[in-house]
Amino acid sequence: MSAHHRIEWAALPPGSHRLRCPACGRDRRADKTLGVSVDATGAGVAHCFRCAYVETHRPGREPRAGRPASRPLPLPTVQVQHQHDTLSAQGRALWLASHRILPGTPAGHYLTTRRCVLPPASGHLRWLPAHRHPTGHVGPCMVALLTDALTRQPRTLHFTWVAGGRKADVHPPRLLLKGHRKAGAVCRLWPDDFVSHGLGVAEGIETALSLAHAYTPCWACIDAGNLSELPVLAGVEVLVIAQDRDAAGEKAASACADRWAGAGREVLVTRQQAGDLNDVVQEVAA
Repeated sequence: MSAHHRIEWAALPPGSHRLRCPACGRDRRADKTLGVSVDATGAGVAHCFRCAYVETHRPGREPRAGRPASRPLPLPTVQVQHQHDTLSAQGRALWLASHRILPGTPAGHYLTTRRCVLPPASGHLRWLPAHRHPTGHVGPCMVALLTDALTRQPRTLHFTWVAGGRKADVHPPRLLLKGHRKAGAVCRLWPDDFVSHGLGVAEGIETALSLAHAYTPCWACIDAGNLSELPVLAGVEVLVIAQDRDAAGEKAASACADRWAGAGREVLVTRQQAGDLNDVVQEVAA
């Protein structure tokens, strides 16, 4: 019997559930590695946090099941020996020490000044009250957890130093955690439980949180390279891309859109005159 017949979708009410995975589940009552989200229409998506098994369901249709495509082979050891493939102990400690972004906090003030939507507390964007910049500056900064778009494996952290509703006067104000790979990683501003049918993506965090005024859930790919290579995700039928209007941004959005459209997904791309979507939101607010 195929695995997708083992999830009793009709018996699941709308909401989030944790179940035994039909692909790798162990014969234990507490073995519930399968995260399942069901919306009000009965449509749902399931993803196993252990084996990456994915199943989607739409009422009246046969469920679809499978696993993400195999990851490419790692680069030769000589090229990656100084880089962590997963988040290091240092990175995990920083993430555990970070705080939720609330209105009135330095990170919350920065985002609201930039006319951004504050993401849910369960998302992967937080802040640190006093984090050291390589220049020696110590101050508040946003910290984003970047996880593999397919496997959810924690990869690295992304920092944005802030001060008084703007980026701090340090160069550069944004940095990645040293010695970690970011290729293929995203910041899940809205966690997977919110992703049931559609997804909005952008290069930058502020751009994604500007798109959130019109469309959620949203993720940030951090740069054009990661947006360009964003893999087609099981269960996501609609992709909304907040395009940066520069050469790299337009090329990345086009490559991403072509791949998703070629996989039969609906793709929408923003077409503002210039800059990024956050520039437009701030201009309108002004």
